[in-house]
Amino acid sequence: MRTKKVVFFFPAFSSQEATAPLGILAVSTPLLRAGYQVKIIDSTITPNFQKRVLEELKDALCLAVSLVTGPMIKETVQIARTAKQLYPDKPVVLGGWHPSLLPHQTLAAEYIDIVVKGQGEEAFLEVVERIEAGESMKGIAGVGYKEDGRIIFNAPRELKPIRELPPKAYHLADFDAYERVCGRRWAMYTSSLACPYDCAYCTNNSVYGRKWNALDPDQVVEETTDLVSRYNLQLLWVVDDNFLVDRERAIGIAEGLVRRGVQFDWSIQGSTNLVNRFTVEELKLLRRAGLSQVAQGADSGSPKVLHLMNKDFQKLETIYTAADKLTQAGIRPSFNIIFGFPGEGRAERRESIDLVMKVCRKYPGAEFWTNIFTPYPGAPVMQRAFELGIEVPQTLEGWVDFFPRYTVLPWLKGKKHEEVQTMREYMRVAFNRKPIGVQRKNRVNQLVHRLISFPARWRLDHDFYAFPFELGLKNAANKLFAPPKPKVDAQMLEAEVVTC
Repeated sequence: MRTKKVVFFFPAFSSQEATAPLGILAVSTPLLRAGYQVKIIDSTITPNFQKRVLEELKDALCLAVSLVTGPMIKETVQIARTAKQLYPDKPVVLGGWHPSLLPHQTLAAEYIDIVVKGQGEEAFLEVVERIEAGESMKGIAGVGYKEDGRIIFNAPRELKPIRELPPKAYHLADFDAYERVCGRRWAMYTSSLACPYDCAYCTNNSVYGRKWNALDPDQVVEETTDLVSRYNLQLLWVVDDNFLVDRERAIGIAEGLVRRGVQFDWSIQGSTNLVNRFTVEELKLLRRAGLSQVAQGADSGSPKVLHLMNKDFQKLETIYTAADKLTQAGIRPSFNIIFGFPGEGRAERRESIDLVMKVCRKYPGAEFWTNIFTPYPGAPVMQRAFELGIEVPQTLEGWVDFFPRYTVLPWLKGKKHEEVQTMREYMRVAFNRKPIGVQRKNRVNQLVHRLISFPARWRLDHDFYAFPFELGLKNAANKLFAPPKPKVDAQMLEAEVVTC
């Protein structure tokens, strides 16, 4: 008789800034309440993770994987294929952002049996109960499956307000192991879902439909203070798409945290126009409550490109004002910049570089994360994929190499692409960086980076990137004096931060 065990695999996303997978913790709670045993294997912190997954599957009901578009797919494909070869009767279930955005294409892979689209807390429990009973997936809302050689999708599952969802099973996370990898104890937390805006590059609308909903302030205060106290966390990254939609709610959370007196740092995401609704005194209240960083989508220094991004709600002056207010309040302003968006030319790119340099010089302590535009599935701009010449991957495996650092766009390739990449590298060395993970640079590396920061700024000011000998010096120093490279390079998987 098989045990009531479910094996979760979480493919590596970042081994430098690693922490517990929030999606898996979310769907684990209903399983635990129903009497199932949960095993989570995160390849970032698990040696010989493939062997471990296969061993745990021997007496399990199924293998479940949560992933987003990009390199996480590589390990997912490897694990799923091997699992199906050894255990052809054990279903492989995929959930998360990528299967939610491309459910049909994902399920078409021969080694995938079931996909869960959208919120999975209730749907996945129903899936596991059917697997245990040996029954069909017919009728489970939000689920696609294979039956008699056919791919079948049930009706969509209606989204539930976040306050009706069960709490995450944080007790399953091995925070000690993540701290050994990252150098810092931290976790992700969600207090609201969705965003009222519809930026052309964003996939949020395809999953949540811009229906913003949130937990009440008292619940946020109770959960966050308990979480950091219980697991001795230093930082909470509040991964809400736009935390500041409800101004009174944000102030209420801050007031509650101040009353509790539990000391920890927390970071949020919020658009610049919403940051500017707060007074400096209100932002100082948020700082007293522990808020240390606000990540914002500046996205471009060009009004033309912002319009193309469907960001007419954001004006360039709000970026400067947000940086000014946050700096006065003692909160680190963090901005995202996207290069290579369709319609951006050299002049518009220059406007973005000028924005970065002006903000950095005026507000030391601000930071910019840089990306090359990546046309992700589900984003509004992908409706023009054929027109733009974007070759959309036709299989699950095709998305493996589809991530920001190495995406080559039809309108930004060859020497143009190389120049933008070189420019981004100079942005990385022109200023100090403050990632979540604790960097282990020695004094030689620090000295080299400090020395080449001055010519890097000159190059950025003058738009001159030929003969990049400073980057060669930096790379040589990194090879000679840097610690061993992690299994997964976080810089390849995420945006690159530039801290002023």
